[in-house]
Amino acid sequence: MRWLLVLLTVATAASAAAQSRPANAADETAVRDVVRRYSQARELNDPKAIEALFTEGADQYTTSGDWRRGVPQLVKGMLATSASNPGRRTINIAAVRFITPDVAIVDGEYLTGNDARPLWTTIVVQRVASGWRISAIRNAAPTSTTTR
Repeated sequence: MRWLLVLLTVATAASAAAQSRPANAADETAVRDVVRRYSQARELNDPKAIEALFTEGADQYTTSGDWRRGVPQLVKGMLATSASNPGRRTINIAAVRFITPDVAIVDGEYLTGNDARPLWTTIVVQRVASGWRISAIRNAAPTSTTTR
């Protein structure tokens, strides 16, 4: 019975260590690539490419206060926004932080279309069976000079 208690203790410690282990460089590269492909798909107004980047239950909160829930709403809203504010969309990634080995938060400056004001975006990226996908996006329009 004592050996079982020792085995459970060792297994629990190993599991906790595995969960807190930082992601490897390949994972960070893959997460950054998803964000790059998101910018590219938005610039191209490609609904299939946009759709392929998101998890099933993904959502987005926009600077205009719209809350898009689910991939169909995301794609429709993004295409409409791009039509009313055309042009290049660029995300300058400032930080990638892994919450777990399968979930990362990406923060960055978001330059959109012809809009002169820089936005800030936070993107939650999750590893799913098909690879890294975007689970949530939160965009904010800074109201004053902000330290990032």
